[in-house]
Amino acid sequence: MQRRLRRLAGWAAALASTALLIGAAGAQQKPAAARAASGPAPRAAAAAPASKPAGPNPYAQRFASVCAACHGANGRSDMPGTPVLAGQHAFYAITQLFLFREGRRDNPGMTAVAKTLTDDDLRGFSDFIETLPSVPPPAPTTPPDPARMSKGQALAQQHKCLFCHGTDLAGGQQVPRLAGQREDYLQASLQGFKSGKRPGYTQAMTEAVSQIAPADLDVLAYYVARFVAPAAAPAGKASAGK
Repeated sequence: MQRRLRRLAGWAAALASTALLIGAAGAQQKPAAARAASGPAPRAAAAAPASKPAGPNPYAQRFASVCAACHGANGRSDMPGTPVLAGQHAFYAITQLFLFREGRRDNPGMTAVAKTLTDDDLRGFSDFIETLPSVPPPAPTTPPDPARMSKGQALAQQHKCLFCHGTDLAGGQQVPRLAGQREDYLQASLQGFKSGKRPGYTQAMTEAVSQIAPADLDVLAYYVARFVAPAAAPAGKASAGK
């Protein structure tokens, strides 16, 4: 019991530090959805300039030199086990960078890079990552297995995956985008949450996957990696026959 309480206290401190780090970015650096969800934020006297300086984004250049070798120039990695960053949300990205920097996520390469980053760097990189346009994954060489897709869809509905990550799996704020993510990375993440080795922003994922059989985690990853969001009907389109 004492061990669990210490662990919860440590997580509370980490989350508080992350919240302060994100809040320090200022309301003008948050997307509109985040501002609406969090309410008005106090504006410091020494806030960041209202307009960004002209010229190339320095974090675009740093991403190209530090991150692109593994994560790809456009944020879509070709390396096994390396996540796709394109289209990921700044709130989620900064949280993960913070966890790596503080040694709470276990990846030697990422920890080595993150430990060199200042708070401003965390914000700069995460804001740049959010600008990387989401691109669809390469077309599969073979069509998806209908039975596995059907079972994966049932698992996603049963365990509220679409409720949290959105019907298009695009996520939002601290909830990551899953659409277009690599299958091997999804497998490793789900297994990490199941074993307790992978921390999250909250305990939501650990609790969700605790109810899923280990063999079904691979089926869920298979489905999510091949998920195609239903096309939205064009606004104002006349109904058939009119």
